[in-house]
Amino acid sequence: MLDLLKEPILSIQEFCLLAGRAFRNIIRSPHYPDDIFFQMDTIGVGSLLIVVIVGFFSGAVMALQMYHALATYGQVGKTGQLVSITLVRELGPVLTAVMVAGRNASGIASELGSMKVTEQIDAMRALGTDPLQKLVTPRLIATGVMLPLLVIIGDFVGIFGGWVISHFVLALPSKQYWLTAWQALDGMDVCEGLLKPFLFAIVIALIGCFYGLRTTGGTQGVGRATTQAMVMATVLVFILDLVVTKIFVSQAA
Repeated sequence: MLDLLKEPILSIQEFCLLAGRAFRNIIRSPHYPDDIFFQMDTIGVGSLLIVVIVGFFSGAVMALQMYHALATYGQVGKTGQLVSITLVRELGPVLTAVMVAGRNASGIASELGSMKVTEQIDAMRALGTDPLQKLVTPRLIATGVMLPLLVIIGDFVGIFGGWVISHFVLALPSKQYWLTAWQALDGMDVCEGLLKPFLFAIVIALIGCFYGLRTTGGTQGVGRATTQAMVMATVLVFILDLVVTKIFVSQAA
């Protein structure tokens, strides 16, 4: 039994040490701003198209489902309200984080894993460069900045997609849709919708770096680390979403 627990506990310990050193390096020099902006472009701009596509069709599908469900109770005018609340609180942050995890957590693990198996990281240490300062912290900062921005864009595009369906397919007045969508949101909804992607970003970046830096076994190890990073980041996003939602629901009650 103890042998079965040894590996998970050791992995958790290594992950916590990596996270602690990565956060500490945020306030330490050097900061490598060129690497940070490059990662912002790779993670943020590179993920923009998929986030827009997923957001639009998520909002459109949600509007269709909500309209027909609300029609049973004669409340079709609240379609915009339900679409905006659901997107801002839950679907927007979670779907965007899952897309970014699938694209970037695996990409980070693959990139760092390739550097690890080709001994580039050892060469950086030999030259006096801290690999965590150079490789992990810029990715952590970039993901933490860009993921909330991607969620804001995804939420707006999703609400717009809901309006397209509501107006052109379901014949719901545009003024009614946008008025209810806007009035449904309050400060706590916006706070929850922005806090979640920030926490998701930390998890995604650190998980990708963690599995990348512990890669062994050549090219097969890189592929294994990439898969593990994507799966673990996605699972942790959903677990963290549940925890944060429970906290906000408890405060609202």
